[in-house]
Amino acid sequence: MLKKRYTKPLQMNNFRRVLMLVLCDTVVLILAAWLAHVLRLNSLKTNPLEFYMGKYKELIVLCLATYSVLGLSGSYATSWRYAEYREYIIMYIGIFAANLLTYALCNIIVMYETLFTFSDYVIISLVCSFGFTIARFMGRMIRIYGLNRRENRENSKRTRVMIIGAGDTGSALIRSMRRDTKMRAVVAIDDDESKHGMLVAEVPVVGGRNKIVSAVKEYRVQEIIIAIPSGKTEEHRDIMRICRETGIKTSTVPSLFELASGKASVGQIREVTTQELLGRNEEIVDGKDIFGYIEQKTVVVTGGGGSIGSELCRQIAKFNPKRLIIFDIYENNAYELQMELRKKYPELKFDVLIGSVRDRARLSEVFSTYKPKVVFHAAAHKHVPLMEDSPNEAIKNNIYGTYNVAWACEKFNVERFVLISTDKAVNPTNIMGTSKRIAEMVVQRFALKQKKEGGKTIFAAVRFGNVLGSNGSVIPLFKKQISEGGPVTVTHPEINRFFMTIPEAAQLVMQAGAFAEGGEIFILDMGEPVKIVDLAKNLIELSGYVPDVDIKIEFSGLRPGEKMYEELLLDKQRHTSTKHDKIYIEQPINEVKALIEEIYRLREGINCDVPMYDEMIDWFEKNMAV
Repeated sequence: MLKKRYTKPLQMNNFRRVLMLVLCDTVVLILAAWLAHVLRLNSLKTNPLEFYMGKYKELIVLCLATYSVLGLSGSYATSWRYAEYREYIIMYIGIFAANLLTYALCNIIVMYETLFTFSDYVIISLVCSFGFTIARFMGRMIRIYGLNRRENRENSKRTRVMIIGAGDTGSALIRSMRRDTKMRAVVAIDDDESKHGMLVAEVPVVGGRNKIVSAVKEYRVQEIIIAIPSGKTEEHRDIMRICRETGIKTSTVPSLFELASGKASVGQIREVTTQELLGRNEEIVDGKDIFGYIEQKTVVVTGGGGSIGSELCRQIAKFNPKRLIIFDIYENNAYELQMELRKKYPELKFDVLIGSVRDRARLSEVFSTYKPKVVFHAAAHKHVPLMEDSPNEAIKNNIYGTYNVAWACEKFNVERFVLISTDKAVNPTNIMGTSKRIAEMVVQRFALKQKKEGGKTIFAAVRFGNVLGSNGSVIPLFKKQISEGGPVTVTHPEINRFFMTIPEAAQLVMQAGAFAEGGEIFILDMGEPVKIVDLAKNLIELSGYVPDVDIKIEFSGLRPGEKMYEELLLDKQRHTSTKHDKIYIEQPINEVKALIEEIYRLREGINCDVPMYDEMIDWFEKNMAV
């Protein structure tokens, strides 16, 4: 049985450990036999040497019986460093069993001149139980002492970390760091006064957030980790403001949503996300409304491999669609999303189709084959400077492409169509914004036609600002520049933007589909705009650097077509509210003439020569007729 417990790679290590246990047990057995004899006779007059010479046969039987029983019961295979009460109980039973076996064997062999009495065996069992326990406990202590010495030597090489938040998450993080050779927690901070002066997982809690700066100096902290996944944005902002004063790199554990959804674990640490710096909580929409029009419906997402499109697909997958169609011209992103959805949603029925929204024949093929009921149109060219250099491509993709998808929705009786638009469509000064504004007008034109002809397709658009973490957005660029040592480039010291998260944007688009009645443009109240230079400074500081000292900030000048300030996304005096207090509606235009007039006005706002624009106006006038 002992052979089976030890594999060859560990055989020598286990042999040394078992040999040490056997030697310790032998010493305890010999001493226990002498002590039993002394206690029974209540006398120390017996010469120990004479005693052992007279009892050596029985002692040999006792030792062999003890080794055999403990070996068969698994006591010598137990790692006593991690042993619990169960392992000790098994050992005690084994000791008594070995003594009974010795008593029986000695009586069978009939060692009259050396035979222990039964009371001797009882005393030996009790003394061995105590002695074996002490031996194993001392071995455990010696091992821990050795590990602590080694850990202390390694600690000098590990990053000294402050944990902010001494609750369940903080204590779990501290324990997980004990298995990490790169970091160790040296001090904890918590606003709960009842925890002040206490130890959490052997780490002292020295006070509330007002002690952060002083504790960083006192404990020589090299990194700060915020372990408050349930905290409000305002609380995080205040704590991070204090952390920035220390100049120490700050990270945070995943949010409760990430923990509950299985996307992350407590032991994982991520850098402070930019949405935590932007001054408002993430807006979560009502899933019941969304569920109602997506459940058991075939849904198409054009541009499904992009930042917004792929998040739309992830969100839609949660609402039990009949089938999800991911339509994109760029196969690499679409393929990656396909692999992700197969893993996360094995029961989801979906297809990834490659094609362009410019190709009306391909759209007809897709719509006639799958007969979708809901369409989210996310396919578009979105980079302002690039579209200034290639304006005709913006018109082809953003305007004609939108028209083609809307036409297919009308022809194949789609129930709902939602266009993803942008804040750059408000009073546009560049070709990208202009093309998206005209795309909105295309959608309104189809909505007018549906109302006039009694059609059943609902057409609507959703307009929002910059999306954090999307392809080509400023945040990944800043992080990359910081990781490379700088400089961080900002176009102008006064430029500002509105921001939202990718999940927020995707959910807004889906919520709009629930609110839509035809022709509306839905707008999100995104709070106050954020200065890009302030965002850059915050990211530099939270990465553990000092702006313009460790990492330089350089101003490169406004790019072609770029605005200094984005327009306010809503004016509550001219917009209608919805049952979601952060979503507003720009009222539909109710006549085609107004749409055509705006097309001509937009021509004046374009800063570049667009050969296709006049051709597009003629085309638009012909196709705007209702």
